[in-house]
Amino acid sequence: MEAEKIVEALKEGRLEEAKALLTKKIDVLSDEELKEVLEVAERKAREYEDLELYKIVVYYYAEFLGVDKIAEFEDLARKKGFEGLLELADLYSLLGFPEKALDIYREAIEEETDPEKLGEAYFGIATIHEELQEYDKALEVIKKAIENLEKANNREKLLRAKIYEGYLTFEAGDKVKAKERLARLLPEVPKGELKSQIHLAFEEIFEDEENYEAAMQECLYALLEAKGTDFFDVAFDGLIDLIWQLMLEDDFEEIYNSMPMFKAAIPEFEDFFEGVRRIALYKDGKVGREEVSEIITKVKDERLVSILEFLGEAEL
Repeated sequence: MEAEKIVEALKEGRLEEAKALLTKKIDVLSDEELKEVLEVAERKAREYEDLELYKIVVYYYAEFLGVDKIAEFEDLARKKGFEGLLELADLYSLLGFPEKALDIYREAIEEETDPEKLGEAYFGIATIHEELQEYDKALEVIKKAIENLEKANNREKLLRAKIYEGYLTFEAGDKVKAKERLARLLPEVPKGELKSQIHLAFEEIFEDEENYEAAMQECLYALLEAKGTDFFDVAFDGLIDLIWQLMLEDDFEEIYNSMPMFKAAIPEFEDFFEGVRRIALYKDGKVGREEVSEIITKVKDERLVSILEFLGEAEL
């Protein structure tokens, strides 16, 4: 059923919808379904010269089917100039070749003079240095991105770079400065994805400080800001990562004391959050197995059920 929806969207030229469905439903597709979807997606990506879709296709071919299609993608990407090189660098990064990605980014900026494009490229280079845990280098490069984006007329990209600078400052070890930079951005950033990114950055800082109550609150703020945007799934994954960390540390009380506020603020996920609460209570010896099973049966979304099973370590 999911494969049919993706193929239908692709054949009808609804590529943005197809990309969203493919990335969300990739885990529920069988190998045969995935192969069928990717074959159609590859044809449509080439037909429409949609590099983002093509990049997703090539990545999934390599990651799930062990098929290498980088050369075909690189041929098309290089014909697209600067934007193509950025997509190519991102693909090499996704596939685990950070040094190759750096080479492509550097190639992209060799003769580029447009400040917005340079800002984008320097942002990408900073992400690679972060991936390599070269945080001081990442900070140096993100400053170049900010300098160029300040000259360009794109406030959103500039704010995104400044948020990333705040996060990298934390990664480099200066939590006080990181908090200062992120806090300064809060009144500047409009509601939505960017503000959600700031709250997720604060969440990671507080988690690192083992201030889990504050980290939970930041997760809630991130989810609320991201509602109705594509970033909601990222914020949701951040919450799940935090809950899992607390599970590993046997800090069940923080989990079951926090879930009521998530239920109140995001009622459409009420049964899921109640499931998380009961799993934590069960692991803390405060409720029986049947109470956990009862609430899990009320959760209809397969992905949410699988997350609950994961959090319960499949013992339920």
